[in-house]
Amino acid sequence: MQESRKMPKDFFWGNSVSSMQTEGAWNVDGKGLSVYDVRPATATTADWHDAIDEYHRYDEDLDLMQALHMNMYRIQISWSRIVPDGDGAFNPAGLAFYDRLVDGMLKRGITPMICLYHFDMPLALAQKENGFMSRHTVAAFVRFGKKVIEHFADRVKYWITFNEHNLYFSDEAFNISGYTTGDRSLSELYTIFHHTMLAHAQLDAFVHANYSDVKIGGMLAYTPVYPATAKPNDVFAARQLDQFLNQNLNTAFVNGHYDHEVLTFIKNQHLDYDLQPGDEAILAAMHADFLAFSYYRSTTINADKIPAHTAPNRYLNFGMESNRFLETNEWDWSIDPLGFRNLITDLYNRYQVPVFPIENGIGIREHWDGQHPIADDLRIRYHAEHLKAMKDAMFLDGAQVLGYLGWGLIDIPSSHADIEKRYGVVYVNRSNHDLKDLKRVPKKSYYWLQAVLEKNGDEL
Repeated sequence: MQESRKMPKDFFWGNSVSSMQTEGAWNVDGKGLSVYDVRPATATTADWHDAIDEYHRYDEDLDLMQALHMNMYRIQISWSRIVPDGDGAFNPAGLAFYDRLVDGMLKRGITPMICLYHFDMPLALAQKENGFMSRHTVAAFVRFGKKVIEHFADRVKYWITFNEHNLYFSDEAFNISGYTTGDRSLSELYTIFHHTMLAHAQLDAFVHANYSDVKIGGMLAYTPVYPATAKPNDVFAARQLDQFLNQNLNTAFVNGHYDHEVLTFIKNQHLDYDLQPGDEAILAAMHADFLAFSYYRSTTINADKIPAHTAPNRYLNFGMESNRFLETNEWDWSIDPLGFRNLITDLYNRYQVPVFPIENGIGIREHWDGQHPIADDLRIRYHAEHLKAMKDAMFLDGAQVLGYLGWGLIDIPSSHADIEKRYGVVYVNRSNHDLKDLKRVPKKSYYWLQAVLEKNGDEL
């Protein structure tokens, strides 16, 4: 081991999840319905009613994380568990559950990190307000966020508002914002995005005005896009994508304003994104303490496939192509550790703000024989190579990195409700349509990661 590659003693190692993918308990202790709670199972997906039942099994899961030598757990607080109808009375039983969960982390030396929104809009606000198309929803979310921050700020020092915030600047926004009706126009897309940024900015300002020891940052879903070829139009499309889907938000998080190229596009296209007097002042108060992101893969763009006059936000709808030089998993997600290093280094170079990868992992279809640990060598190799790439960004390139959180390191249903796409180092014994016993079973990767974290990652 090179002495110069010894990791910081305060480095965060941990796990990230969302509420609907872990908790279950969808209709207990006063929880209201979210948009996920009413989605039915299909032939290849589960419903969202049980997940892995962490609501009742959190002690077991926290024990597994503690034994892994993890010192951070990023959770999401369910809006509809705290405010059942989204904008009405607060539910004391909901807060009490998260009190138990947070206190359970602290008892084990695990630092909590809280995300306030991970796509699960309260059903009532989706139906009445069309989700984040409405400024009423923005106000309701800020009210919810302030309540939760006030309640937990004495114990929780790391916060993000929106999971993968740049998805609200892509067509995925119509699936994750509580949007129920409309024509999915570009103006609607930009309106949803602007409203979520206003919500983030207000909570950013609230934290910085009231809690000197609490840190809040922005978070993106980072999928670096390479040109499919050296053709200038591919290179140009890749640059535009990065500007619109990544740097526009990072510029806002750090500097308090949207990117000039994006604003010029809005002006030239005559887009109505519900910009109102006072909005720019709200945005100007943003000051990210860190820039967080998820990273799973990279991709490429073939500009020849993009129809003329397509907005950059939608280039990937038409021009995304697999990278023929990279290995992929079963879902055609590429494995690109060097892309991880490049992203970390570039992000820190641009903004000089600490960076924080808070989701990373690989989905694999796995079957447990009921007896032997699953030998998930591909997952071990994936995480080992990404951790080495992160250390290269830190020790060779000089990036300041706060920690490394894997995604769903105790198996959870995927974002599309498929438990068979597993990310965990711990197997949870259920299928999409059979809960079985929900037994937690460490995989081979669990013991590998345990050995890595026991030595703070120094020996990678």
